[in-house]
Amino acid sequence: MDVRWEEAGWERLTGRAGRRRLPVWDCTAGLVVGDESVLLIDPGSCLREGAELREQAERLTGRRVTHIAFTHGHFDHVLGAPAFSGAEVFGAVGLDTVMSLGREELRASAVRHGLAESEAAEATASLVVPRHPVSGEWTLDLGGLQVLLANVGPGHTGHDLAVFVPDGREVVFCGDLVEESGDPQAGGDAAPRQWPAALDRLLSLGGEDALYVPGHGAVVTAGFVREQRATLAARFGVSAT
Repeated sequence: MDVRWEEAGWERLTGRAGRRRLPVWDCTAGLVVGDESVLLIDPGSCLREGAELREQAERLTGRRVTHIAFTHGHFDHVLGAPAFSGAEVFGAVGLDTVMSLGREELRASAVRHGLAESEAAEATASLVVPRHPVSGEWTLDLGGLQVLLANVGPGHTGHDLAVFVPDGREVVFCGDLVEESGDPQAGGDAAPRQWPAALDRLLSLGGEDALYVPGHGAVVTAGFVREQRATLAARFGVSAT
């Protein structure tokens, strides 16, 4: 156990990757550390939360966060990004447009889910959208470690991105394509009939022995992902094969 990570509330997954379950919405933030660069996955729900993540990441790694990946565009996964000045931001192709045009819906969604009006307004006024669109796969060289960003959606939303970290035991950051602490949520921007296929792509990416990190909840196995795929397939009337 790395005491520094645990004391800061982070779960160490491998030598170079860890995650934190953020309070209130139990949203996962991931951290991947290369020899030269640092990637943060999903920077939280507001500037306050983003600033806390930035401070913790800098303390744990000794360096600033250089790259951010959005697994999708919901408020609890993106609105902390303005706290990371100068970071290169990645997302599934088209997410930049969705976020830019949906700025008011992001603010309203955050408030509906309990974020203070002032924090929601502050975060959306300084909204950061992805500048690097991932249409298929993008290999991100962090120095001594190559991380794969994979556009595996649509599913939970129209723009779902997974992050694959090949660090001894493979780690797959799944975003809300996988949820452990509750049933997967299919809002108005979901593509439910395509969701099971997105989970197939996650399983193909990580394989049988990978650690799968859900957007909300505890780290799970490939078996859990397959079970959730079967549940979603039955729920949305999609072939289970």
